[in-house]
Amino acid sequence: METATKRSGGTAAAGERPGHGRPTGRDHAAWFLVLPALIPILILSVGPLLYGILLAFTDAQSGRTQATRWVGTLNFQDLLHDSLFWESFRIGLLWAVGVTVPQFLLALGLALLLNQNLRFRWLARALAIIPWAMPEVVVGIMWRLVYNPDAGILNETLRDMGLGDGRDWLTGLATALPAVILVGIWAGMPQTTVALLAGLQNTPHELHEAAAIDGAGAWRRFRTVTWPALKPVALAITALNFIWNFNSFALVYVLTNGGPGGRTRLPMLFAYEEAFRYGQFGYAAAMGCVMVAVISVLLALYLVGRLKGDQDR
Repeated sequence: METATKRSGGTAAAGERPGHGRPTGRDHAAWFLVLPALIPILILSVGPLLYGILLAFTDAQSGRTQATRWVGTLNFQDLLHDSLFWESFRIGLLWAVGVTVPQFLLALGLALLLNQNLRFRWLARALAIIPWAMPEVVVGIMWRLVYNPDAGILNETLRDMGLGDGRDWLTGLATALPAVILVGIWAGMPQTTVALLAGLQNTPHELHEAAAIDGAGAWRRFRTVTWPALKPVALAITALNFIWNFNSFALVYVLTNGGPGGRTRLPMLFAYEEAFRYGQFGYAAAMGCVMVAVISVLLALYLVGRLKGDQDR
């Protein structure tokens, strides 16, 4: 009996499996398999991010003959009093909300339609994702032709309908931002539609049949069956769309280059101009840090909401 106790004493006293807490050969093999994917992320994402944060605390400029100096928080102090940057921040929020909300509502309606048992549904689904397959630069060039004041299809249609001689949509102070928002909605709606359609198809059909047998109408079935099942997907895609839209660059750059008069100058465009037009690398890096901080806060709020919702369920 004493021998048996001694034989098992080490394991019982430790309260864990032998070797628990120490890396094993299997752990080393797992890290070896992960490294090919991890190294490019560290080099191309984490490395530049850390370098950008470091650059924000310096006076780095292009064309300088003097060495770059450490200036501490001076760039961030200047940002606090830069009205142009905060105006671009306000425009960025207007753009992000103005694109994300209508994009979600229209995509939800389209996903509900494509989820029905309609003829040629496969063709409609294929056509719905075409804008998603087009690069943003191509989308911007195409819509510049649509908005062309002289021969654009939009102005030509308005003239044919007797609604005026048309206007220059992308250079008007009052129309530039709404025109760009419309393009953003059109370009991003397919991605949201596909995500919502996948959520709809994962909703058990038996729940809809049971609700219909109980006499629930279409709106009640959507409110009590469809939306609760779709809500996690809707929250996730909306949060990702907002972050993506807030960080937009290529589409607005091709359409308006931030004009007219800065009416469509998003924060990313403002930072780009400071860095590559005026050579203020340190100042532009400070702008990037502020935007990363804002996005991190939004992500944290989203994750806290998701965790709280999961705990409630």
